[in-house]
Amino acid sequence: MKQPRSNATLAVSLLTGLFLTLTAHAQETPADGGESATSLFGLLQQGGWAMFPLGLTALFMFFLIFYCWKETRPGRFVPVTLLQALGEKLRERDLDSARGLCANTNSVISRCLTAALNKARPEKLDANREKIEGSFMDNVEAEDGAIGQWINYLNVVAAVAPMIGLLGTVSGMISAFQTIGQVGMGDPSALAGDIGEALVTTATGLVIGIPAMVAYFIFRNRLNTNILKTVETGGDLIDELTETSEG
Repeated sequence: MKQPRSNATLAVSLLTGLFLTLTAHAQETPADGGESATSLFGLLQQGGWAMFPLGLTALFMFFLIFYCWKETRPGRFVPVTLLQALGEKLRERDLDSARGLCANTNSVISRCLTAALNKARPEKLDANREKIEGSFMDNVEAEDGAIGQWINYLNVVAAVAPMIGLLGTVSGMISAFQTIGQVGMGDPSALAGDIGEALVTTATGLVIGIPAMVAYFIFRNRLNTNILKTVETGGDLIDELTETSEG
């Protein structure tokens, strides 16, 4: 029945010993502005095996941030240069020219309208508006899902990186207790490497996870704003065609 208290006492002694070791090490650091006792590379080395998956996770995060920024630019959704010429062709009910303009422009609205205009029937009074709008909205949802899946990966990174850091923390603490079993508590410096591994991996996981979470919300809101603008602009362009037909 005394085992839990013994483990708690051992953990407190472990952390106390580490604190005293680090304090003594800091006091030995030259005060004349010399080389730092612990470099950034040294900290990364101290993190142990967990730094490798964390490094890959960080690289993946940087790729996702760049890719999502590129894919959520407003010009990728509704290019201003396309709207005026496309609106004129739709008012004239020149569907072949309108499709040609859309095919020559790499944007979300042009891809969605290309599929939607295939449903157009200029001989009808409303140019088959219901089918056009239905096809347009289906394609907008598909574009939203295709871009959104990459943004969702940022959320995955934000959740996984701290968990990898926590796994490294557990690994470091296990190593620390194994060291205690071998050398005892008489030499706290023998534990510094193991507990350093635990603390560095935790900090690294958070340093990766927090920016990934912030980027996720930024790009998610950016995508929602651009999708809404695409829907509104697409509706206006469809009006150009159907109102002309009704006229």
